[in-house]
Amino acid sequence: MNIYVGNLSSEVTEDELRQEFTAFGQVTSVNIIKDKYSGRSRGFAFVEMPTVSEGQAAVAGLKGKTLNDRTLDVSEARPRTENRSGGSYGDRRGGGYGGGRGGRSGGGRQQRY
Repeated sequence: MNIYVGNLSSEVTEDELRQEFTAFGQVTSVNIIKDKYSGRSRGFAFVEMPTVSEGQAAVAGLKGKTLNDRTLDVSEARPRTENRSGGSYGDRRGGGYGGGRGGRSGGGRQQRY
């Protein structure tokens, strides 16, 4: 079972998180999500436990618990969606930049002669 853990303090380590979850059963993996540029925690993690019953016990037991002065938000992780657009302009109607300008390029003021 994959478990989402939110509202994490940036000081929490994967070992500390593993220790909290081990009280409810075996932990397969702990992954604190970090910013790819700064390397700092983004404030959430995913913990994987091998059985649903252990995972549900961990969710029930740790939801609302305080860790490093932060109240944890713990729930079953939702599956990733395949439709993760990264802000692309290709999917928008109107052709992206410049669509709907009546065929003129520039779009600024018309020159007078």
